[in-house]
Amino acid sequence: MKIIGFVHSNGAPEMVLKGDSCLLNGRKPMFIPEWTKELGVTDCFILRVSRLGKEIAPRFAERYYDAVAPGADFVAIDILRELQKEGRPWTTATCFDYSLAIGEWTEVQGDKVQWTKESLVISPSEAIAQASKVMTIRQGDLIYIQANKAPRAVQKEEIIRVEIDGEEKLYCKIK
Repeated sequence: MKIIGFVHSNGAPEMVLKGDSCLLNGRKPMFIPEWTKELGVTDCFILRVSRLGKEIAPRFAERYYDAVAPGADFVAIDILRELQKEGRPWTTATCFDYSLAIGEWTEVQGDKVQWTKESLVISPSEAIAQASKVMTIRQGDLIYIQANKAPRAVQKEEIIRVEIDGEEKLYCKIK
């Protein structure tokens, strides 16, 4: 399984990869790593890939995912600033264990996902098209797309919660 992300980078989407140890499922808490002084979070939208594909045209992309979930993408803001200043890869700041919280999946049965250009760094269709140009996507892969905003700092005991139609879909306590 691959975890392919599209993150906010100087106003443009940047594709990143995370390992499966980055997943934080269920209602498990997020423990702030000891090596960062400033943990941040950005809301994200997660797609579950449902079939094999390579070089998928955006107009066919909706056929390649079967479920969506809200997510929370965690980043070590202080480390990220340092890495960006030095022009180094962001891996240390963004791809650590449990850095991507996933909420409950909602099945997508032919329904189009509603989004606005301002809300995500890239549309779901474009994300699938761009990812599949570089690598083959397979059933079970995850593609997450950050909200079109910079991460906000979080504090211990804060709760990250997402409700959709009055139903709680994501709950994550910061410890």
